[in-house]
Formats: sequence, structure tokens, C-alpha cells
Amino acid sequence: MQLKRTMSIGVLVLVMALVLSACAGIAPQAAAPTGEQAAAGETTTITWAFWGSPEEAASHKMVADAFMAEHPEIQIEIWNQPWDDYFTKIQALWASGDTKVIPDVAFLWPTPRYAAEGVLENLDPYIEASGYDLNDYWPGLLESAKYQGSVYGFPRDIEVNVIYYNKDMFDAAGVAYPSNDWTWDDFLAAAEKLTQKDANGVTTVYALAAEGGKWAKWVNQNGGAILDDYVNPSKCMLTDPASVAGIQFFADLMNNGYAMRDADLSQAGGDAAVFMSGQAAMILQNTSRVSAFNAAGMNYDVAPAPIPAGGKRWNGAGGAAWVMSSGSDNKDAAWTFLQWLQSAGGGETLYTERGEIFPALQSVANSPAFMTDQPPANKEAIITEAAASDVGGFGYFPEWDELSGSIIEPGLQTVWAGEADAASAVAAICAQADQFLADNGYPK
Repeated sequence: MQLKRTMSIGVLVLVMALVLSACAGIAPQAAAPTGEQAAAGETTTITWAFWGSPEEAASHKMVADAFMAEHPEIQIEIWNQPWDDYFTKIQALWASGDTKVIPDVAFLWPTPRYAAEGVLENLDPYIEASGYDLNDYWPGLLESAKYQGSVYGFPRDIEVNVIYYNKDMFDAAGVAYPSNDWTWDDFLAAAEKLTQKDANGVTTVYALAAEGGKWAKWVNQNGGAILDDYVNPSKCMLTDPASVAGIQFFADLMNNGYAMRDADLSQAGGDAAVFMSGQAAMILQNTSRVSAFNAAGMNYDVAPAPIPAGGKRWNGAGGAAWVMSSGSDNKDAAWTFLQWLQSAGGGETLYTERGEIFPALQSVANSPAFMTDQPPANKEAIITEAAASDVGGFGYFPEWDELSGSIIEPGLQTVWAGEADAASAVAAICAQADQFLADNGYPK
């Protein structure tokens, strides 16, 4: 919500306490100025905020150093927080109104929520004035960083979910490797052979380990939808027969023992853990797992996700974005850094070369920065899924997280647990979702 002009004493004390907590012991650390900067004289300093581990922070510092080598007139100060603390503390900085502590550039998700609160800068004027090319982004991706039709951020990467498969397990089961055009029927046939059960019919080795949150892929591939409009919705569409069938397909993989139930997967340490231990022959996941599997020396590859007969290839378009604070005192310098972060040859290329992202920019994805000799061999499968990116996996409006977190995901957990069928669950979900949308004034 937008900050009010007045604030109770209690709330003011809380905000100031959060500001002090955000600043105490974690003063922004400046990436060291270069000799070129010193020679250039006075510089503009901007603060760059992001979440992540010390290892991730080291990677970001490398990017900051590379930027300053090209732009000695701008110095970068780093403000890094763990994921669990980041959002509370950055909101406290914005709430303070103190331009000395407000980050100039930040990593953020979801962009529409914060744009609606007024803490983000509308980037449209900067894009127009500089001629920054938006056409290099994957289809639909920028929608996740828009609010009321304007761009408020640049997604660093894109959530591209593909099938990882263990080639040794496929060979042992006598199953052909997935093709780039395999179907749900092909997938089921392979799953039956890859699944191993004991004498009591209890699965000991699963064909698939996939987080429950991946359900939107099955729904959209089948021509279903979550909402009738993802920017300005009026009703829930999960009761549509195509949506129900997509959810039930995923649920039946669990009900038949082909796929691990969502709760069991979490208890087992997640999809990467069960894949590397041989508990599952396949996982459905984004490219974040590549570096771990390569480091482990796994014999694996990737393939596009199977699609139903008569269905379509679909990948959700979304990713955390670099944004500019509306309260920044250094907007010109912040824009220079922001567009460099999202440029071929700049930040996008550096992150991609380190194997940390699948880039938001198509030109970088199709460059040697991504198309390396390192596994997986079938990187074209990732390109194929990215090219099919579209809206439909989540809402691009400020209240989406609340709707999803309080109604949709909890309702679907009963399906993944085998406690309800898809049709029954979505009937209840949509009744609550429709009321939620009406209560929040949708459609607007």
C-alpha cells in the first residue's frame, strides 16, 4: 500500500526500528574504485540491493566491478541481505523516506506489487529517451514487470522449466530418451517402465519428482487457464474442463506412484536431492539445477516437457527483476547501471557465463555465453521452452501473491496429497477466488 502522510507513533517506532535493523552491522559495502575512477575525479555513488548467500553476493560484486571498469564515473555500493530478511528490510528503507539509505537499484519480486505502492520508478521515459531495445526479451516476459501498462523493471532471467532425465536410469529400464516432441502418452509409457515398486506396491524409485508449484505448466499445455485475465481478472478459470484435466493429470502421476507427492519431495530434500540420489529418473525444473548436476558429474540431459495430444507448448513468463527506486537521488546513474545489467556484453552475459541464469535476453541465450560445451547437451530444449513463454502461470496484478498464497495453492495441496480430486478442489478454490477478486475491486 502507499505510505500515508500521517503515521501513528507505534507504527513510526516500528518502522524506525526496522530501518535501524536494516542498517546496523550491514553497512553498504562499496566495490573498490578502480584507478581509472580515481583519475576521473568525483564520482556518483549508487546503492545496489539484492538478496542472496555470500557466494551469490561475490558473483554480484564481480558484476559491479566489471561495470565500474567501463563506467568509472559511477561507484556501486552493495546492500546484500539473506532472502528471509530482504523484503522486510528493504520495505523499511523505503518507508523511512531517507534518500541516503533508499537503494537506487534493487532486485525485486513481484514488481507489480511494489509499483502499486509507489516505491518504484516508471522506466518508460528512460526506455524511450535511450532507445533501449525491449524486443530482445522472451515473449511475454516483460509483462511480469509491468504495472498499468508501464515497465517498472527488467527481469534478469526467465523461469524455463524442462525435463531433466537420468540417462543411466533410462538405459537400465530400456526406455528411449525423450524426444523434443513427446506427448503425455509417451511420458506415461516411459513413467510406467521407470517406476519401481516393492512387493507391497510401494514405490521405491519414482519416474518423476516435481514440485506441486509446477502444476500451471500442465494446465496451460492442455489449453486451460487460472484466470480469465492475468492483469485485470474477473473470474477464476480453474473449473474449465481443460484446467481440471491438466491438474488431474499431474495428480494422477502421484496417485499412481509415478511421481513423488509434493510433501514427500520436500521432506526428501527437494528435486535436486532425489535426482542425484537416484530416487527419481526425471525432474521438472528450471535451469538452476544445471551447475549442481554438472559438479556431481551426472550422466543426464534435458528435454522439453511433454505436451498432450492437441495441446500446446507453454512456459510461464516471469522472473525477478532489476528495478529503480522512485526515491533515488541518482536516477541518471541508476539508469546507466540498470540498462548495463540488462545488456548483451554487460550483466546478462556475465551472469550467463557463470552458469547462474538462463538469460532474459534472447540474444544472450543464443550466444556462446549460454551455448557452451558443458552439459546439458540438448540446450535447444531450453530455447524451445523459452520461445513458448507466455502469460498464464500467475497474475500480473498487486494482489496476486495473496490470492495464490491464501486460496489457490492451499486448495491444490489437498489434490497433491491425494485427499481430493481436481474437480472438487477447484470448485471450492474458484468460489473463494471469485469472492477475493470482487472484494478487491476486480475487474477494475
